[in-house]
Amino acid sequence: MTKLAIVELKLLTREPGAMFSLLIPLFILVVFGSSIEQGDTVLLPMALAIAVGLVGLYLLPTTMATYRERGILRRLATTPVRPGNLLLVQVLLQFVLALTACALLLAVAGTVLGAHLPTRALPGLLTFLFGTAAMFAVGLLIAAVAPNGRAANGIGVLLYFPMAYLAGLIQPTDQMPVIVARIGEYTPLGAFRQSLQAVWADGAPSPLLVGVLAAYAVVVSTAAAKFFRWE
Repeated sequence: MTKLAIVELKLLTREPGAMFSLLIPLFILVVFGSSIEQGDTVLLPMALAIAVGLVGLYLLPTTMATYRERGILRRLATTPVRPGNLLLVQVLLQFVLALTACALLLAVAGTVLGAHLPTRALPGLLTFLFGTAAMFAVGLLIAAVAPNGRAANGIGVLLYFPMAYLAGLIQPTDQMPVIVARIGEYTPLGAFRQSLQAVWADGAPSPLLVGVLAAYAVVVSTAAAKFFRWE
């Protein structure tokens, strides 16, 4: 498992999508960073949600589906390195990538832009874990049903932008029709963004929204496991 993780880490660092997932949220944060004030509780949570969304909906499913398309998972089934181990390592590495992207955003926002950071770490950590689990579950489902890596990439992109809009990452929710904003609250990305914003206001995320994230993580990942094909 250790050797496999090292090999997969090297491959991930060469993947353009990994740099894309790191730099796009940072670019958004820096470009709009002049609007950040010490009491701002909106922009940084949005950037964090974007970072996790890009990894979960774009990079994770594309990588998984590409491995299946190239027959890597099928060939691993005949070796001591089981294909399940490869999938586990990939999920863990993608999680580390999402964590790294968020840590980079926090570092830049806190030191360079003077953004507000939460005073309580535990609610922020729990929100990150539940939100990442929900987004990764959706990505795994995309990987399960997509016939190849290119299709997984396309599905992820097509799904990301409507979810980002409904979550208020493209247009503020107070400028949306009420029913649309209400629906957006219960999407994985919308519940994640709102929970992060509550944490940044030094409050606690809504138990209902945390429950929504947990439900997505469990139900969607179960569906992904059911529909996933090894070849």
